[in-house]
Amino acid sequence: MFVLTFAVQTIVEELPVVVETLEKTAEATDGGANHLILLLTVFALAVFLGVEIITKIPPTLHTPLMSGSNAISGIALLGAILAAGGDNGTWAHMLGYAAVVFATMNVVGGFVVTNRMLAMFRTRK
Repeated sequence: MFVLTFAVQTIVEELPVVVETLEKTAEATDGGANHLILLLTVFALAVFLGVEIITKIPPTLHTPLMSGSNAISGIALLGAILAAGGDNGTWAHMLGYAAVVFATMNVVGGFVVTNRMLAMFRTRK
């Protein structure tokens, strides 16, 4: 539990600094390739941070965190629906539709796994 608390505290403390740096970088760029590099950098940092946090989670916390992960996947599903329904062109509609399908699979799969894990702790009648 300490590891999770420490990770969340570190993220909360460092988030304003990261956001401020990204805003300054975004203002300095004129779009195009520089903006793409900025987005790829944020993505790479998010992947690294996610891997670091997940590898530090003890197995006893898996089920509660799985339900939290399902909530985050639900938010991603809402974003995918907005992307698919927006007026951004054909590619955005196709990618948004694919995102809706994958996010839905993630949410449903998460609930199935959580249900099976909780079934292991139920008493048989």
